[in-house]
Amino acid sequence: MDKRDFLALLRVRLSDLPQADIDERLNFYSEIIDDYVEEGLTEDEAVSRIGAVNAVAAQILAEASLPQADESSKKSCNPWKITVIVLTSPIWLSLLVSAVAVAVSVFVSLWAVIISLWSVFITLSACAVAGIAGGVALSFSGNITPGIAMIGAGLVCGGLAIFTFYGCKAATRGTILLTKNLVTSTINRLRRKEAAQCEN
Repeated sequence: MDKRDFLALLRVRLSDLPQADIDERLNFYSEIIDDYVEEGLTEDEAVSRIGAVNAVAAQILAEASLPQADESSKKSCNPWKITVIVLTSPIWLSLLVSAVAVAVSVFVSLWAVIISLWSVFITLSACAVAGIAGGVALSFSGNITPGIAMIGAGLVCGGLAIFTFYGCKAATRGTILLTKNLVTSTINRLRRKEAAQCEN
């Protein structure tokens, strides 16, 4: 690995740091490589003497995280923030509970509709089987007209069951996709909020 590839990969590994820190570290390792090259080493040999990019980046990030952790702990212990959070808790806590309750009720209602649709499909399928079987039994017992009527009703229920099945399948797939997207977007928002708090 030559100097350019090493520095490019190191820049990617350090992307979580502020840009000024990244530039400072890259300049530092660029000068070290240049010094080794002046001593007669090739760029590849100079890079291998420094070490693996992942190890170098891990060491830099570990050193950089120590002061940041101290600063964040100082910020989190700010008594004014704690006082404001405690005093406003009746407001934001009740709003949070209400929002969670609404989200849960919407979620449960949505899945209740899906379960109801599948119940309709099962009922139509049972009516189709019972109608056809009952119509055949009536026809063989000499009641041909009522038997044919029951077979017709069973076939109608069977056709409706087929249409209902495809509707239930599409509705279930859409609800699963919606649930997945909601969960993913909620997790991403929480991560962005946490990252913003860490930056502040």
